[in-house]
Amino acid sequence: MTIRSSLTVVLAAGEGTRMRSQLAKVLHPVAGQSLLSHVLRAAPNGAGASLAVVVGPDHQAVADEAKQLRPDASIFIQHERLGTAHAVLAAREAIVRGADDLLVAFGDTPLISAETFERLRAPLREGAALAVLGFRAANPAGYGRLLIEGGRVMAIREHGDASAEERKIDLCNAGVMAFAGETALGILDKIGKANSKGEHYLVDAVAIVRSMGLEAVVIETSEDEVRGINTKAQLAEAEAVMQARLRKAALDAGVTMIAPETVFLAADTTFGSDVTIEPFVVIGPGVSIADRAVIHSFSHLVQASIGKEASVGPYARLRPGTSLGDGARIGNFVETKAARLEAGVKVNHLSYIGDAEVGASTNIGAGTITCNYDGFSKHKTMIGKGAFVGTNSSLVAPVAIGNGAYIGSGSVITKDVPDDAMAVERSPQSIREGGATRYREMKMKNKKGA
Repeated sequence: MTIRSSLTVVLAAGEGTRMRSQLAKVLHPVAGQSLLSHVLRAAPNGAGASLAVVVGPDHQAVADEAKQLRPDASIFIQHERLGTAHAVLAAREAIVRGADDLLVAFGDTPLISAETFERLRAPLREGAALAVLGFRAANPAGYGRLLIEGGRVMAIREHGDASAEERKIDLCNAGVMAFAGETALGILDKIGKANSKGEHYLVDAVAIVRSMGLEAVVIETSEDEVRGINTKAQLAEAEAVMQARLRKAALDAGVTMIAPETVFLAADTTFGSDVTIEPFVVIGPGVSIADRAVIHSFSHLVQASIGKEASVGPYARLRPGTSLGDGARIGNFVETKAARLEAGVKVNHLSYIGDAEVGASTNIGAGTITCNYDGFSKHKTMIGKGAFVGTNSSLVAPVAIGNGAYIGSGSVITKDVPDDAMAVERSPQSIREGGATRYREMKMKNKKGA
């Protein structure tokens, strides 16, 4: 077995279809991350691995996404769309540098795994010049068929060119390939010459490899793993597969999900031990949930950190920048944003806490609002430890409520409240004896006169 340590990955992320969207195809999300992001995270990284990403012209957003996720990536532009091999050759500069292996992948296959990439490289260590990724299609119509003899790939036959017998074959070409580095560029350069239309398709690599007296083999994977995305329907199908994977991984890690099929997770969601997720919860990107926390039904969390034994919901919305300390309680119809709530804080119902810091063991009454936006800028509310904010209070930021302070219900607080002070702000109550009777009589008289 030959030791092969260096690798060039060429990832074709050019635009195929636009999916009836202004957003580039590979930037559409699955489980909270772009299609491109999923492939890049699966692609080999680290010592000996270099990455070249090929994008179409006027797709700077795709290049930016690639560089954000993999700062080591080299970006190449495919100015004309003349086929898959033409896209790979747009990164000729990276290929010429030389590596033991050349791995060709695509930015619209978000379900592919790092393990599959490694399996695809394995035959190269045994002397193969080319390894083709294949899958058994439930409905092979439209896919190129892999023609196999003696375990070797003889050809890739496109559906339109296949005979009736060849169309019965269910082993199909996924498009992903691994080339032995020493012959990769020679094979790619010959592909265009082999096509009378001047088009360059990777499927022709098999015939060229065989004409050179070299070996091409197939590595099989599941159909789900190599789902390509060209329509919004296919995007939804990929989301369903990814969610099933994420739910299974969470359950295997000890998360309790009462109705897992109703829970939606992000690819980067992290869980502590003995976490419980009730039905109909949506967890977006950037969420971590610590030991023994409970997320109750119909809650939506994005970019939030949940402490140990905290409770969220039901019907709670935690927006970006929310941090809940251990044992904190967020109840029904509560919304938080850019808010740090320390251990034991209770916001049990019908409140909005935004751009705020709330000290440990403070109680926030129902209907409380931190008035953080004045129409031009956001302002911060600071609430100390052990404070009590009565129901239906409005805290007009910037404002600070001291440790142990008490805010009377119905108050509009516009000035800082010192430690252990009580603040009550209400208009004097007016009572008019018999006023309700007189009001009703007046209204009935006016109604009859109308």
